[in-house]
Amino acid sequence: MWFGGMISTVDMKSMSRDECRGFFESMGEPGYRADQVLEWLYRCRALSYEDMTNVPRPLRAELAEVAPLRPPEVLARSVSQGGDTTKYLMGLADGNAVEAVLMEHDYGLSLCVSSQVGCAMGCAFCASGLGGLVRDLTCGEMCDQVLAANDDAAERLDGARVSSLVVMGSGEPLLNYDNVIKFIRLAKWDRGLGIGARHITVSTCGIVPGILRLAREGIPVTLSVSLHAPDDATRSSIMKVNEAYPISTLVKACVDYAEITGRRVTYEYALIAGVNDSPAHAGRLAGMLRGTLCHVNLIPLNPVPETGYVRPASCAVDAFARVLQSRGIEATIRREMGSGIDAACGQLRRRRAPGGGAKEADPV
Repeated sequence: MWFGGMISTVDMKSMSRDECRGFFESMGEPGYRADQVLEWLYRCRALSYEDMTNVPRPLRAELAEVAPLRPPEVLARSVSQGGDTTKYLMGLADGNAVEAVLMEHDYGLSLCVSSQVGCAMGCAFCASGLGGLVRDLTCGEMCDQVLAANDDAAERLDGARVSSLVVMGSGEPLLNYDNVIKFIRLAKWDRGLGIGARHITVSTCGIVPGILRLAREGIPVTLSVSLHAPDDATRSSIMKVNEAYPISTLVKACVDYAEITGRRVTYEYALIAGVNDSPAHAGRLAGMLRGTLCHVNLIPLNPVPETGYVRPASCAVDAFARVLQSRGIEATIRREMGSGIDAACGQLRRRRAPGGGAKEADPV
């Protein structure tokens, strides 16, 4: 497309299927070209339009001009000592970088995807928000995280592919709602990334309007909510979002989500020594959640040196879990993965930033 003698380029990967159909129709092409090209990009992993053999050659040449492809760039990769966790630092076209984390489970490969560069939420224990929010990621930049992980897994893990997604990296997904929904729809498309909605989790720190909007999308993804405290005073001290959406409002939205979608809500609870890890905290949490369709995922804090918070002793973690379980709340303790490779959200990105101090991960 030409404007005043200059070409205007578009990002094919950041289009939904409907947007892509409209793009091709604007070029005088049939709308089905969209599905052909998107399938090449996501299912067949084409790096060039020249690889797309069922697309006419003149159109391939035109697409290379108006919608140039940029492969994902992995600036660094860190692999845990046990080899079950891999963290990637992904370079973006504007010079920013984000992280994605690949985890090997007995049920397959799960990828933790970032939705923003940085984060505006300012949770006191998290590395992602230490530098504030830079910008939202596009749908294509989220898809590129999956494509890069699939490429790496194909090389190192006998052709394995990502089979589940957790939008739980840096950023607040429900404050980048439209791009995240586009990403989810492409991820679950059987000719795209081919990951079923029930294998996709969206994690939020508690953006209530976004939770209620997501409930009505007709996409039965798992909702994961960063709760981290059983009372407003404790939660507000570590999570500023609680001032806008206090616990009672948040839990009601989660109950509504479960009723509308039929999906159990997961509450993430990072245990911080001396802050939220006592048996009394566990008792209040159990009382608040009793009778709701939920699961509590207990996470011994992955320490971030800049925050000053520390993880509790293992005996305190076990005691907390026992209180919940004894009161009928399904609770598990998250298996620790990646603590030796700066796996807390935002840590690897900060290590590579100018003045970050710590050594960089090995470049790929």
